[in-house]
Amino acid sequence: MAGLLKTTDLLGLTVCKTPYERLKILYTRILDRLYHLSHQGSPVKVEPDVKNLGEQLQGGQIEKVILQAEKELSLTRKMVQWKPWDPLLKEPPANQWKWPV
Repeated sequence: MAGLLKTTDLLGLTVCKTPYERLKILYTRILDRLYHLSHQGSPVKVEPDVKNLGEQLQGGQIEKVILQAEKELSLTRKMVQWKPWDPLLKEPPANQWKWPV
């Protein structure tokens, strides 16, 4: 693949050898999780050119975008467990959502 980096120059973040495939898998999994939350799927248009993909996603280097997508996937799994859409167990105090108090 033309333009593949040898290093990201970012500590602890290695170059992904198949960034397009990795992001496609991660975002598909994220959408699958989101579908379970919202009961609506949403197709994602993916750019096959790695450089353009990073620019379109405004994430800089593609490895940073992959890292963010992995964190998003992790969060969607936690949201399914936490069920934030369920009603509160008890009513919040009167001024809990008021700022400043």
